[in-house]
Amino acid sequence: MKILRNELKNELHIRTQKDFPQEGIEFIDIMPLIIQKETFKEIVDRFVEEIQDKQVQYIVGAEARGFMIGAAVASKLNIGFVPVRKAGKLPPTTVKKQFSYEKEYGKDKMELPKLVNEEYAGKRLYIIDDIYATGNTMKAIKQAIEEVGGIVVGQGVIMNIKELNDAKDVFSLIDINED
Repeated sequence: MKILRNELKNELHIRTQKDFPQEGIEFIDIMPLIIQKETFKEIVDRFVEEIQDKQVQYIVGAEARGFMIGAAVASKLNIGFVPVRKAGKLPPTTVKKQFSYEKEYGKDKMELPKLVNEEYAGKRLYIIDDIYATGNTMKAIKQAIEEVGGIVVGQGVIMNIKELNDAKDVFSLIDINED
């Protein structure tokens, strides 16, 4: 399991797009990591290793790339998966409607879905997303989960852009600086 290493960023063809989704933002696209079957398998396996002893009951995946990674990890761990969606994308059976947060390029709103025949209170959840930049998406999801009584036992990402945050409690497979 040596595919993911910081010095291999360019070999793995992580794409960047200047001025996307708006001028002044450089978008980091991790999709090539998911497209490469060996790398995707390693990503899932490394998250499973990180999470397996934490007695997690649900993986929480942030829209949209967190869905792909989180669902695969949840399946491998044989536990539930909770998709956190942008506001208005879930049916009206949400428990936490439209919590707002700041992103690098504006505000966004997400919703936390209801669990099937259960409450969040006392449940152990682990949040997965693709990239940790400012961290505001994960912080907002964590706060929403805790407000409904859930216990966030960890947070993980494929890539952490270290110079944009002070994340000390976020597991990451690749740590980079933006230079």
